[in-house]
Amino acid sequence: MIVLDECVSPHVAMLQRVHVRLVWQRPYPSLERARPVAWTCWCRATVYELCVGGGRAFLRRTVQLDSGPDVHETSPMPIVEARATWTALLSGSAR
Repeated sequence: MIVLDECVSPHVAMLQRVHVRLVWQRPYPSLERARPVAWTCWCRATVYELCVGGGRAFLRRTVQLDSGPDVHETSPMPIVEARATWTALLSGSAR
């Protein structure tokens, strides 16, 4: 069991009343080589990653299930927009 005081990665804040709903889709094969540059803590069932590759970026959501991970991603977007979306996700302003 992981003690939250030992976590080094951020956790997603509680969802705000007014928030943006992100559109999650199955992963894009063309962006398989994108690399995560930021991520939330693995102590939670749902882990989010900010991924960058080929001059574009997207967010990846992995739900850790007993049957295996369930992975979804946002559409690719400019890196600046993805970083703003990442910040909104962490603050609870997007989900």
